[in-house]
Amino acid sequence: MVEDREQIYSNRVRAGKRTYFFDVRATRANDYYLTITESRRHTDGEGFSYEKHKLFLYKEDFDKFIEALQDTVDHVKEELLPDVDFTQYEPKEEELNGQADKTDFKLGEGSDLKWE
Repeated sequence: MVEDREQIYSNRVRAGKRTYFFDVRATRANDYYLTITESRRHTDGEGFSYEKHKLFLYKEDFDKFIEALQDTVDHVKEELLPDVDFTQYEPKEEELNGQADKTDFKLGEGSDLKWE
Protein backbone atom coordinates (compact mmCIF):
# COMPACT_ATOMS: atom_id res chain seq x y z
CA MET A 1 0.00 0.00 0.00
CA VAL A 2 1.29 3.48 -0.92
CA GLU A 3 0.62 4.91 2.56
CA ASP A 4 3.25 2.59 4.04
CA ARG A 5 6.09 4.01 1.93
CA GLU A 6 9.00 5.59 3.73
CA GLN A 7 8.48 9.27 4.52
CA ILE A 8 11.57 11.30 3.61
CA TYR A 9 10.47 14.88 4.28
CA SER A 10 7.34 16.44 5.77
CA ASN A 11 6.10 20.00 6.05
CA ARG A 12 2.86 20.99 7.80
CA VAL A 13 0.93 24.23 7.27
CA ARG A 14 -1.83 25.08 9.74
CA ALA A 15 -4.62 27.26 8.35
CA GLY A 16 -7.51 27.57 10.82
CA LYS A 17 -9.56 24.37 10.78
CA ARG A 18 -7.49 23.10 7.87
CA THR A 19 -4.01 21.64 7.89
CA TYR A 20 -2.01 20.99 4.74
CA PHE A 21 0.68 18.31 4.72
CA PHE A 22 3.41 18.18 2.07
CA ASP A 23 5.16 14.81 2.33
CA VAL A 24 7.94 13.31 0.22
CA ARG A 25 7.85 9.54 0.13
CA ALA A 26 10.06 6.88 -1.45
CA THR A 27 8.90 4.06 -3.69
CA ARG A 28 10.32 0.54 -3.49
CA ALA A 29 12.47 1.43 -6.50
CA ASN A 30 13.97 4.32 -4.48
CA ASP A 31 12.16 6.97 -6.50
CA TYR A 32 10.36 9.91 -4.90
CA TYR A 33 6.89 11.39 -5.08
CA LEU A 34 4.99 14.07 -3.22
CA THR A 35 1.68 13.75 -1.42
CA ILE A 36 -0.31 16.86 -0.61
CA THR A 37 -3.00 16.27 2.00
CA GLU A 38 -5.70 18.65 3.14
CA SER A 39 -7.09 17.69 6.55
CA ARG A 40 -10.20 19.48 7.85
CA ARG A 41 -11.36 19.21 11.44
CA HIS A 42 -15.08 18.81 12.09
CA THR A 43 -16.93 18.77 15.41
CA ASP A 44 -18.26 15.27 15.95
CA GLY A 45 -20.48 15.04 19.04
CA GLU A 46 -18.14 15.43 22.00
CA GLY A 47 -14.94 15.26 19.95
CA PHE A 48 -13.53 15.89 16.51
CA SER A 49 -13.29 14.00 13.27
CA TYR A 50 -11.04 14.73 10.32
CA GLU A 51 -11.88 14.74 6.63
CA LYS A 52 -8.82 14.20 4.42
CA HIS A 53 -8.21 14.74 0.74
CA LYS A 54 -4.94 13.59 -0.80
CA LEU A 55 -3.15 14.40 -4.04
CA PHE A 56 -0.22 12.37 -5.36
CA LEU A 57 2.31 14.29 -7.43
CA TYR A 58 5.04 12.49 -9.35
CA LYS A 59 8.43 13.94 -10.30
CA GLU A 60 7.62 14.23 -14.00
CA ASP A 61 4.78 16.62 -13.11
CA PHE A 62 6.55 18.79 -10.48
CA ASP A 63 7.50 21.66 -12.79
CA LYS A 64 4.16 21.72 -14.63
CA PHE A 65 2.29 21.68 -11.31
CA ILE A 66 4.36 24.51 -9.79
CA GLU A 67 4.05 26.61 -12.94
CA ALA A 68 0.26 26.16 -13.11
CA LEU A 69 -0.12 26.90 -9.40
CA GLN A 70 2.02 30.05 -9.63
CA ASP A 71 0.19 31.25 -12.77
CA THR A 72 -3.17 30.72 -11.05
CA VAL A 73 -2.15 32.52 -7.84
CA ASP A 74 -0.67 35.40 -9.87
CA HIS A 75 -3.91 35.69 -11.87
CA VAL A 76 -5.99 35.91 -8.70
CA LYS A 77 -3.64 38.46 -7.10
CA GLU A 78 -3.08 40.63 -10.17
CA GLU A 79 -6.31 40.35 -12.16
CA LEU A 80 -9.09 39.41 -9.75
CA LEU A 81 -7.95 41.01 -6.48
CA PRO A 82 -5.45 43.74 -7.43
CA ASP A 83 -6.46 45.97 -4.51
CA VAL A 84 -5.89 43.34 -1.81
CA ASP A 85 -2.77 43.72 0.32
CA PHE A 86 -1.58 40.12 0.49
CA THR A 87 1.20 41.02 2.91
CA GLN A 88 -1.45 40.94 5.66
CA TYR A 89 -1.51 37.15 5.22
CA GLU A 90 2.24 36.66 5.57
CA PRO A 91 3.30 34.72 8.68
CA LYS A 92 4.15 36.84 11.68
CA GLU A 93 7.68 36.65 13.10
CA GLU A 94 6.55 34.71 16.19
CA GLU A 95 4.95 32.11 13.88
CA LEU A 96 8.24 31.72 12.00
CA ASN A 97 10.44 31.57 15.12
CA GLY A 98 8.36 29.17 17.20
CA GLN A 99 7.39 26.62 14.60
CA ALA A 100 6.43 23.89 17.04
CA ASP A 101 3.64 22.91 14.64
CA LYS A 102 5.98 22.49 11.69
CA THR A 103 7.42 19.03 11.13
CA ASP A 104 10.53 19.12 8.99
CA PHE A 105 12.48 16.01 8.04
CA LYS A 106 15.45 16.90 5.89
CA LEU A 107 16.82 14.70 3.14
CA GLY A 108 20.12 13.00 3.76
CA GLU A 109 23.30 14.50 2.40
CA GLY A 110 24.15 13.42 -1.11
CA SER A 111 20.52 13.23 -2.15
CA ASP A 112 19.69 14.27 -5.72
CA LEU A 113 16.30 15.58 -4.61
CA LYS A 114 16.34 19.37 -4.38
CA TRP A 115 13.55 21.64 -3.10
CA GLU A 116 13.53 25.34 -3.90
